[in-house]
Amino acid sequence: MIYILEDDNSIRELVVYTLNSTGFETQGFGKPSQFWAAVDRQAPSLVLLDIMLPEEDGLQVLKKLRAAAPTKKVPVMMLTAKDSEYDKVLGLDTGADDYLPKPFGMMELVARVKALLRRAEPEPEAKEFVLGELRVSPARHLVLVGGREVQLTLKEFELLRTLLENDGMVLTRDKLLTKIWGYDFDGETRTVDVHVRTLRQKLGEMGSLIETVRGVGYKIDSKAHPLS
Repeated sequence: MIYILEDDNSIRELVVYTLNSTGFETQGFGKPSQFWAAVDRQAPSLVLLDIMLPEEDGLQVLKKLRAAAPTKKVPVMMLTAKDSEYDKVLGLDTGADDYLPKPFGMMELVARVKALLRRAEPEPEAKEFVLGELRVSPARHLVLVGGREVQLTLKEFELLRTLLENDGMVLTRDKLLTKIWGYDFDGETRTVDVHVRTLRQKLGEMGSLIETVRGVGYKIDSKAHPLS
């Protein structure tokens, strides 16, 4: 649910109509008291907020939103006729996520709203990989073998994660070079072989999970290890 707090009836009604027509459920409010009553009923997913308002100004509203747990991280876009650099910086410093001065086009508003909602989406929790005695947590950059932490270099870690993410697939040396070292890397595929060797050594018994496909590349295949 998107809330717009704007005391200009024509602007508020046009924004509500446009966003609803674009597929966003939207409610508009002319006074902060009406807005706060709605927030108490349901926290919004995004707030469009004017600065010049009756009862209390938009910056005060913004401060309250940022101070309350249910709305602390709700994206807020300031919609205001004040377009001076001072007012823009003040709004952003107070906690606004974006700033759109009036007059503005509806297409630009919709694009900004979509961008803010995308940015506000929680990142998916990184998957942990468990294969026999091996446990890899990309989110914590942690590798455990039999409960013992294994210290890997950044490239070794990325190599291991890439193989796990492509479970059962054979990855060529060229593809691994592109994925992990980047297109500008001017080394040779021997670099991959060296990193695989050191990675296997550090993983101990679990190093055998990394299979060599002669003449092609490397893979990890969980189906070949029923203890996963």
